[in-house]
Amino acid sequence: MHAIGYRTPGSIDRDDALIDIDLPRPIPTGHDILVAVQAVSVNPVDTKVRKGAPPLAGADHRVLGWDAAGVVEAVGPAVTRFKAGDAVYYAGDLARDGSNAQYHLVDERIVGQKPQSLDWAQAAALPLTSITAWEALFDRLRVAEPVPGAAKAILIIGGAGGVGSIAIQLARALTDLTIIATASRAETQDWVRDLGAHHTIDHTQPLAPQVAALGLGAPAVVFSTTHTDRHLADIAELIAPQGRFALIDDPASLDVVGFKRKSVSVHWELMFTRSLYHTADIAEQGKLLDAVAGLVDKGKIRTTLTQALTPINAANLIAAHRQIESNTTRGKIVLQGWG
Repeated sequence: MHAIGYRTPGSIDRDDALIDIDLPRPIPTGHDILVAVQAVSVNPVDTKVRKGAPPLAGADHRVLGWDAAGVVEAVGPAVTRFKAGDAVYYAGDLARDGSNAQYHLVDERIVGQKPQSLDWAQAAALPLTSITAWEALFDRLRVAEPVPGAAKAILIIGGAGGVGSIAIQLARALTDLTIIATASRAETQDWVRDLGAHHTIDHTQPLAPQVAALGLGAPAVVFSTTHTDRHLADIAELIAPQGRFALIDDPASLDVVGFKRKSVSVHWELMFTRSLYHTADIAEQGKLLDAVAGLVDKGKIRTTLTQALTPINAANLIAAHRQIESNTTRGKIVLQGWG
């Protein structure tokens, strides 16, 4: 089968940063399903792993990709949720090779039924960011639980990115929170307002004065998707006492002493935790993706696809990685078809 991978981690500017390769077609066992991949999307995690992670033990190449939509080709003996021919979407497992391959093994428990109203590319844009945003909002920040005296508001930092784009929609569809999203350019400000943000502020400027100027009061929760270290002091200033703060990026260090005076709780969200540790509730991710598909098919939320490249090959993946590393991406980049 055709796949895209690398032998040695490093910069995207190397000639062998990502290369087209041929690999044996895998065989599903246990809870695994074998998916004939139709479309994949590219996330910041792809670029981070490519820069620093060697091939997995025993492998000559590392295959990336943690978002996919496709058709179930075969199932392992312990599989109960899917059968051959089912259309699925999922975000995969950080400890296994990824979906940048014609056929991919994935645990059925972290897979959802593909939204019926979306095509392959539109569906592939959603899984990783939807899981991340859902877990951050409802499992970590517990946005349904009010913070005494706080404004019923959420600040989403990096609102136009992949996770921010779906977090805005989930918050708008499933909560009564006032949504403040950061965006710095006219096109990204229009994007986040169109997704459902009630207010936009500019993350290239101090955040606390801009939030105060809205006249809403101190937000109960803050969700930071990018450049958290740059905004930490502002977040500590603007968040409500006893508020809740979640982040997903990887600052070199994070000094949370500024949150002590307000008794702010700090939560780190990684959507791979359940699959990495095979937690007792690992199947919640499959249920979550089914719920997102239902919201999509009811018209409550929409795909965040903004750019589609064809086919799935090394050249197009390199272009997508470069775009992700520019930190200017709006929504999601998807590759589809094998040419």
